[in-house]
Amino acid sequence: MQRFTNKTIVVAGAGRDIGRACAIRFAEEGANVVLTYNGAADGAAKAVAEIERRGRSAVAIKADLTNGAAADAAMAAAEDKFGVIHGLVHVAGGMVARKTMTEMDELFWRQVLDVNLTSLFLTTKAVLPRMAIGGAIVTFSSQAGRDGGGPGAIAYATSKGAVMTFTRGLAKEVGPRIRVNAVCPGMIATTFHDTFTKPEVRERVAGAALMKREGSSEDVAGLVAFLASDDAAYITGACYDINGGVLFS
Repeated sequence: MQRFTNKTIVVAGAGRDIGRACAIRFAEEGANVVLTYNGAADGAAKAVAEIERRGRSAVAIKADLTNGAAADAAMAAAEDKFGVIHGLVHVAGGMVARKTMTEMDELFWRQVLDVNLTSLFLTTKAVLPRMAIGGAIVTFSSQAGRDGGGPGAIAYATSKGAVMTFTRGLAKEVGPRIRVNAVCPGMIATTFHDTFTKPEVRERVAGAALMKREGSSEDVAGLVAFLASDDAAYITGACYDINGGVLFS
């Protein structure tokens, strides 16, 4: 299946895990891929090499997407490399740390919102003037945005809930020229959960899933590719859960 032949897809936050899997999936389906990264330089370089081994073109661009000038420069570099942009997948983000309300200070609160929400705003603002009519944007929320998250995740869950609202509002603003949808992953086997989730919690959540396992980055990439493709031509403003049946919404 080659749904993205001669198209350019930007995957923001593509140095590891889900972002990397998305970049490779788009390349497998014929796209030229622009990967942005901030801290995961080695992962981004390896992903570019893997894409090039598949006979497709890719470039990795270092960018702190919480900075407007950096986000605009990254999207300008993507346009200079491959021309008009047909899709943006914004995976960049993170929890930073688990902190309760009493443990959080204002600086931490702003940092989490900047990483997950401000970066999305700035990257979207930079890409829209460079995006083809008929293009698609896929944002990343989380199951935490639905249910409030686990212990110490208030800031993260709040930012991910805001991503869903941003997605719906943007879909209204840019339709019908561009479609905008969100994915809301649950327990996916990534370095995020290696860092922030205890093994016994992961085991319990996987056991509660109807699929009786954690999800994979490739599972999520399949949904993202669908939403970015013309197969989803009449879907916009939607927030898709991918959690193995742990949560119905």
